[in-house]
Amino acid sequence: VQFVESGGGLVQPGGSLRLSCTGSGVPIDAEIMTWHRQVPGKAREWVATLFPGGATFYADSVKGRFTVSRDEAKNTMYLAMDSLQPEDTAVYYCQQHGSTAWGQGTQVTVSS
Repeated sequence: VQFVESGGGLVQPGGSLRLSCTGSGVPIDAEIMTWHRQVPGKAREWVATLFPGGATFYADSVKGRFTVSRDEAKNTMYLAMDSLQPEDTAVYYCQQHGSTAWGQGTQVTVSS
């Protein structure tokens, strides 16, 4: 089982990005999948959860700005991020709920 994150980059405040999490070895639509982020020197922070039935939950800090979704045909989960702010700068990770494994993450930098 492996997940690969991609789609990060440098964006100006107020901008948007869409992150991808592509899975192999497990059908994403059958698993509880989560997004997390981490700033160097700080604990990893939960961002969002996507349930197999489609229910989604978000951290208060991103609610209304971030949207998690999936494409079953591509076995990929997405995190659409709008109205990005400098405090959203972090390495973003996806994870299968219950797993202890982490991928390499994808860097998001919000700066003017």
